[in-house]
Amino acid sequence: MTRAAKPHPPEAGTRALLDSIATGDPQEMLRFGDVFAGLGKRSFGMLLFVSTLAAFIPIPGVGGAVSGPLVMLIGVQLLIGLRKPWLPGFVARRGPHRYAMAKFRDRLAPWLERLERLVRPRAAALLDHRVASAFTGLLLVLLGVLLTLPIPFTNFLFGALLLLFAFALLERDGRLMGLAWVSGAIAVGVFGVLSGSLTALAARWLDMLF
Repeated sequence: MTRAAKPHPPEAGTRALLDSIATGDPQEMLRFGDVFAGLGKRSFGMLLFVSTLAAFIPIPGVGGAVSGPLVMLIGVQLLIGLRKPWLPGFVARRGPHRYAMAKFRDRLAPWLERLERLVRPRAAALLDHRVASAFTGLLLVLLGVLLTLPIPFTNFLFGALLLLFAFALLERDGRLMGLAWVSGAIAVGVFGVLSGSLTALAARWLDMLF
């Protein structure tokens, strides 16, 4: 008789992953290059999560300038079909301190507890299919661009949307990714038009002045 294969143990949830990352010397810097080590298919999600942290810095122009390019870099890699994240050396050697991760984890804890009751691995095609992955990457690129633009009072909104993408990737939940697609597409449509209008208005003002 052949022995039945043992079921694989469930992967740690987002809260457990954040706990493991935040535990240790609060002053220790978490290198981006080490954050996603050993996470497999969930590595893009963790890297996106950490990259989004700066978007919640309440200083105008700072959060977007840090998070936006990192989000765009992640999006481009998904768009071209990379299976695991790549970072240039000068970025891979940098990252947030553990105390920042712990503080952010504590703020999100009530929401994560509710979220983990609803999400579960499902609809993997919306995460792993080449076209689906490319569409996710495209939306991340566009959201990263919008995050870098000086659109008032939008950093927290874009940050929350990006966390939705990150959680979908971390929890391997294709349905949550579908919700992230819809929310991201609406944000890109609305704020893309808004930023375009602001740019056109600024150009008209410059023409009037000069």
